[in-house]
Amino acid sequence: MTGAAAIMRRWGRAVARWALIGLFGLVALSVAWVGLYAVAPVWGTPLMLIRAATDGAGMAQRWVPLDQVSPHLVRAVVASEDSTFCDHGGFDWDAIEAVFEANAEGKPLKGGSTISQQTAKNAFLWPGRDWLRKGAEAWFTLLIEQGWSKRRILEVYLNIIEWDDGVYGAEAAARHHFRKSASALTRREAALLAVVLPSPRHWSPTAPGPYIARRAAIIEKRMAVVERDGLADCAR
Repeated sequence: MTGAAAIMRRWGRAVARWALIGLFGLVALSVAWVGLYAVAPVWGTPLMLIRAATDGAGMAQRWVPLDQVSPHLVRAVVASEDSTFCDHGGFDWDAIEAVFEANAEGKPLKGGSTISQQTAKNAFLWPGRDWLRKGAEAWFTLLIEQGWSKRRILEVYLNIIEWDDGVYGAEAAARHHFRKSASALTRREAALLAVVLPSPRHWSPTAPGPYIARRAAIIEKRMAVVERDGLADCAR
């Protein structure tokens, strides 16, 4: 073996060793981060910081325990976003299969996200739809499903989700849109808040157009099913 070849081999081993150390470091950091958020309020997220830095948006958020959020809103987001929330392990495999089929046809990579996945990406990650972000989202989804209760997942979700430009969480959203606390939201108000979640910066729960009004009526009917069948009971 020539001197150059020996140097290259040692260099390759060093790179592999440091890459492995870096990987273990990232794993340990992510586990510790998830462990912290299992008990501590999430006062800020990467999305909030990015919005504030790039768009000049505010960061209106008021953390409240889940028992200070109207049960109507809990049922509304389950009905609207993830009706199998209490039963799955973080992923809706039927929805994921549909996303992959659409992607194979050249359509954008989107959809198929459960409440657990949305919580993972909003609490820990940057906005985007690339494969790296999706992989990180899957990892954090697994971590929170293993380390948090379903109640905690929904509590974090409802406290950090975006509900208008610079408005995050159920309490800030209820006060911003309806001038009341999240605990006082009516069934209709909860349905309106839930239905705008796919595009909260463009749709308004207080000035709903015909489409939003129709969707809210559908969500209200689904909320009755969620209540009847106990589809949100894991959040009690």
